[in-house]
Amino acid sequence: MLSVKDNEFLSRIGPGTPMGDLMRQYWLPAIRSDELPAPDSPPLRVKLLGEELIGFRMTSGKVGLIQSACPHRGASLFFGRNEEEGLRCVYHGWKFDETGSCIDMPSEPAESNFRSKVHAKAYATHERNGIIWAYMGPRTSSEVPPLPDIEATLMCEGPLDISMLHRPCNWMQGWEGEMDTVHAAFLHFGHAKSEDEETGSFNYYQYKNRAARFVSLDTDFGTTNGAYRPAEEDSYYWRVTHILMPFYNMLPAGKVGDGVRIGAYVPMDDENTMHWEIFIRPQIEGQPKTQAFVRNSHPLPNTPDWFGRFNIQETLENDYLIDREAQRTMKSYTGIESVRVQDSAVTETMGPIYDRSHEHLGTTDQLIIRTRRRMINAAKALRNEGIVPAGVDDPAVYRQRSGEMILPRSVDWWEAYESMRKAWMPAETGAPSKTTAG
Repeated sequence: MLSVKDNEFLSRIGPGTPMGDLMRQYWLPAIRSDELPAPDSPPLRVKLLGEELIGFRMTSGKVGLIQSACPHRGASLFFGRNEEEGLRCVYHGWKFDETGSCIDMPSEPAESNFRSKVHAKAYATHERNGIIWAYMGPRTSSEVPPLPDIEATLMCEGPLDISMLHRPCNWMQGWEGEMDTVHAAFLHFGHAKSEDEETGSFNYYQYKNRAARFVSLDTDFGTTNGAYRPAEEDSYYWRVTHILMPFYNMLPAGKVGDGVRIGAYVPMDDENTMHWEIFIRPQIEGQPKTQAFVRNSHPLPNTPDWFGRFNIQETLENDYLIDREAQRTMKSYTGIESVRVQDSAVTETMGPIYDRSHEHLGTTDQLIIRTRRRMINAAKALRNEGIVPAGVDDPAVYRQRSGEMILPRSVDWWEAYESMRKAWMPAETGAPSKTTAG
């Protein structure tokens, strides 16, 4: 368990906190491109790392991400006029470009140079393949780190699927749920039977032996976990999970190497998270492309408030629409229909920020323990010694894939994974990228 002090250290990500400063070293997925669909389209409220920001697409197509409060009198720039390469506050007409510079101040005398002395906080953005990234760190626009080489965001053959879901709880709670892979055999598939699966398949071994043993290790991108169960007398069934700094995960879902996907738990503030899932989905002829999070759930229309993006009907207030009859008859282990809603139910009912000093961790929680230690140590190393955390300046470390495999018991699972990874070619960049200086 964590001490109360370490729990606070790990959970808090606002400006000036050690974990928040660590997050600001990285590029963050902030906005889906279709949320700012056209030049001079309406601005967008964006809550990110505890800051209230306004996203807007300029006449040229560049994206700005600027503080919500106008530097003049604090009126919200959400109500601003997005026009002619800048966002103009409707209170007094002050206009700001994507760098935060005040480029027009019509309420001042024509001879005044006051506008050259006013600057709004703005962050660099980079748009690539349907995602607008933000850099909120200390480096200048000419020194920002490269974007991570996450294969799904680089684009390869097949349609790109970008799903988002607002999770009203601390970012670490959802992320830890992805580290806890043994829960899949219970929470999601506790009603499934091995005898209903093809003998020798991954599901067959998972449902036949729901308990698993674990091996976890530190990597150059974060942490990795191998969960193994008996397969045949001479083999093990392995599930490989990657946790990539500062908030990414790659979950096993099929043969190692087959899935091009990644998840991200991006903190909006201490008590709210934007959960991203980005992957290349094989297109099935005759079937529409559907987003992972909205399948078997009830999405709500986006609203313009700070927490109005990407919500679903199933919430704590309505008990996630649990069906007790489906639970009783084992039609579903939980009675909650969607996998992601099941995840939401167990992590959000922990409270907005879970007090981990009350927990009792077991052998299946190795990856959670290791990742917490890795994150706390990295934040302290940055604060105390200025050591840049893993992955910031080395985008290639993100070239990973997770998955499942059956190996002889005599084979080292990590060596087998590394051997398979060498066969994957880095994805080619698809659509052109655009960087906007903050």
